[in-house]
Amino acid sequence: MRPPAKTASLSKTNAARYLDTLGIRYELRAYEVDPNDLSAITVAHKVGLPAEQVFKTLLTRTHDGEHLFAVTPGNSELDLKKLAAAAGTRKVELAALKDVEPLTGYIRGGVTVLAAKKPFPAFADETIELFDVISVSAGQRGLQLLLAPQDYLRATSAAVADLTKADTDAGLPKHLQGPA
Repeated sequence: MRPPAKTASLSKTNAARYLDTLGIRYELRAYEVDPNDLSAITVAHKVGLPAEQVFKTLLTRTHDGEHLFAVTPGNSELDLKKLAAAAGTRKVELAALKDVEPLTGYIRGGVTVLAAKKPFPAFADETIELFDVISVSAGQRGLQLLLAPQDYLRATSAAVADLTKADTDAGLPKHLQGPA
């Protein structure tokens, strides 16, 4: 039996308060959380935006132990080689899930670059600049921030680069993917 879905309150998170200090306009949008499905595609459906406008934040680790944030569209898969090239490092891998909360202050499904515990370098996929509005986690499950991409990039000091794999089916459930 599944636990009941929860909707986050619209109380301000540290990420929202950080945007306030910068004078950046945003909208908080709450949605029901299914702890068994934290995918960005599901979040996109729940907040009423296309998946390519809902950006997920991933914590990664370089070959020499440094951490980086990668911000990619919800319908795409991070290309670790492209991130490594953008960061000027030899190799990058996803950080261990057990390290995410201690390093960022956020739990899986609520990770954001904004007001993270440690200010790791951030890289955003170049498609972020294609939209008037994007959605990113507000720092807790069930709450998204909608804001202009330019404001997000300014607030995070994220470098823009091509970070995603070319496969357009990436991120879709297997039953929705095209033929292999």
